[in-house]
Amino acid sequence: MKRRALLAAPLALAATPALASGGGGGGSAGGYVRYPTITATTMRSDGRRGVMTVETGVDAPDAALKLRAEQSQPRMRAVFNILVQREANTLLPGGVPNVDRLAAQLQSATNIILGQRGARLLIGTVMIV
Repeated sequence: MKRRALLAAPLALAATPALASGGGGGGSAGGYVRYPTITATTMRSDGRRGVMTVETGVDAPDAALKLRAEQSQPRMRAVFNILVQREANTLLPGGVPNVDRLAAQLQSATNIILGQRGARLLIGTVMIV
């Protein structure tokens, strides 16, 4: 973990007047935060153990919310792991995960952890191998 980068980020933002006031570049002030792939064990249709993988990320509209999402990454990963494992445990052998329910649960957890709405959870590949 790059603790020095996290501590220096608010100082660098405040030291740059164009970025602190929202001016500057033509792009959006927010951005995308990608989290590591989440894995959980499940049963495959042939009775052997399988692995369910889920790729997640957060799209934050403003820089402050993006910074909060980056700083909350360990907590997000812990909660996301619990929710994905819970979904994998509810699957019947050879069953298909309910991605809509999983996305709703992950979005709700994202809103609670960040302390406000506005950041959108993005789900990449959901796969069982």
